[in-house]
Amino acid sequence: MDDNKIIEMISVHKTFGKRKILKGMNLTVKKGETMVILGPSGTGKSVSLKHITGLSIPDEGDCKIFGESISFSKEKIRKQIRARMGVLFQSGALINWLSVYENVALPLREHKLAHGKELDDIVMEKLRWLDLVQAKDNLPGDISGGMKKRAGIARALTTNPEILLYDEPTSGLDPVMSNVFNELILRLQRELKVTSVVVTHDMQSAYMIADRISFIYEGEVIFCGTPEQIRESKNSIVMQFIHGSTKGPMILDHSEKK
Repeated sequence: MDDNKIIEMISVHKTFGKRKILKGMNLTVKKGETMVILGPSGTGKSVSLKHITGLSIPDEGDCKIFGESISFSKEKIRKQIRARMGVLFQSGALINWLSVYENVALPLREHKLAHGKELDDIVMEKLRWLDLVQAKDNLPGDISGGMKKRAGIARALTTNPEILLYDEPTSGLDPVMSNVFNELILRLQRELKVTSVVVTHDMQSAYMIADRISFIYEGEVIFCGTPEQIRESKNSIVMQFIHGSTKGPMILDHSEKK
């Protein structure tokens, strides 16, 4: 294994029903970097995340995490790989009837990783880190969308993951809160040295947080490079997307499936 390659999608194909979503998807994420996956709806961004977590199995190709196949390894190996990941869903995916504290503590309780004072110390450390101590007894319905997302990150961090996956982290946030969240992603990378994959439509966020950007169109990567390189890209589809133009070669009638 190349220790610098943490995530590898290798010629991944995936079809749902009659629709082919991934058409030979290739993606490599290096240790400690933030890779942003960019592209229009319907082109395979969220499906790619599902393959990285092993929740979706390729029809062809493979997905390797830490050099091990998460697609075709035994379940014991797949669980060990997943234990080294944290996932932040769009809404934060908190359980509505549990307090913020109990939501953050959930992975530790479910996997029996800590008990008593040790569990409390871990949870309170994450709550302090995400500035959520004052909201620890609140239910998710009583806190803002930004706080829900921060609580989702706090929960993901309790197991000290080496990989963090974000699905549209700034979706539903105003511009100020979006920048706060972008700064949080950068802080996590800088201070915790995590490897991050961020699926987004948000160009400002992509420019701010990405080490590299992979642009997916119709199920495959058509560009991969730094934010500076994507700004200078001559690819007509990439240019149309980053400038938000209604005129260009991009097909605009994708379904809702991502």
